[in-house]
Amino acid sequence: MTAVVEGKPARPDRRHRATGPGSGPLGRVKNSYDQRWYAWAMCVPVVLVLSAVVAYPLVQGIYLTFTDATSQNVGRTIGVNHIPDTFSWVGLKNYAEVLTGANNQFWPHLVWTIVWTVACVALTYAIGLALAITLNRDLRARSLYRLLLILPWAVPTFVTIFGWRLILADDGVVNQLLGLVGLPGPSWLSDPLAQKFAAIGVNIWCGVPFMMISMLGGLQAIPRELHEAAEMDGATPWQRFVHVILPGLRPVSSTVILLGVIWTFNQFNVIFLLFGGNSDSVQILVTYAYRLFFGQQPQDYAGSATVGILCLSILVVFTSVYRRWLKRNDQGVLA
Repeated sequence: MTAVVEGKPARPDRRHRATGPGSGPLGRVKNSYDQRWYAWAMCVPVVLVLSAVVAYPLVQGIYLTFTDATSQNVGRTIGVNHIPDTFSWVGLKNYAEVLTGANNQFWPHLVWTIVWTVACVALTYAIGLALAITLNRDLRARSLYRLLLILPWAVPTFVTIFGWRLILADDGVVNQLLGLVGLPGPSWLSDPLAQKFAAIGVNIWCGVPFMMISMLGGLQAIPRELHEAAEMDGATPWQRFVHVILPGLRPVSSTVILLGVIWTFNQFNVIFLLFGGNSDSVQILVTYAYRLFFGQQPQDYAGSATVGILCLSILVVFTSVYRRWLKRNDQGVLA
């Protein structure tokens, strides 16, 4: 069906086009391949690598969550002898045990993981934004300041964390400085409460440079005319921050906060390298899953996989809710 407007045929009705040949998901994929076969060819190596490195372990992990697999009942080869698998299918038993708190481990670790993630992301964002605003001004030796502030991010993470282990030792620099002012130095690497503060502080040290650079790029993208107009209208620095800087940083902030939550929630390096696998009170979910898999006998493959899949599920749900919330706010701003 075609309508004529001012002597020219109008575009065909989309409802009629959608039922023609080549419609539907398979048809659209075929048409896309016919038109952009070179792009598909370039993607094939990446898809194969991701399938081998990500997809297969993920599917295998999901399968293990429905079994009682441990290091004692998983098949293995010793010399010329092969021992077959003896683990069995248990359905949702592992999820039920974890979520009902049968082992009294998952929920305390989840609560600390959430506290750790919120504290690290909030403080990293606030400090990074403050430093970015400072460096966005005309300062002497601004390039030198940027270089010094980016060093914690440039240095390999394990070097940074091992350095902090020396600084936070009982006879380290931090406790020596506290002793000079008459304050007792806590055992940062062994006391449960001090461990939490130490973990948050070290993670902030490692994460602030990335946040600062991202915020600095966002600040430089805000048109200078907006700042000048706000100044001419008599806006105070705080009003310019609230009504010019924060709205201008909305796209960058939403992205770095999401990345910060995902990275911090799965931040294995800081916790494991700083405290090892024996400090139960400071373990987050990913290090707890690692301990189930590698740090005990028998190794609990099913339990570790269950915790890992639950971590993935939590992040997927958070990302979906976060994106919907951002979309709704953006629509409200545009309206």
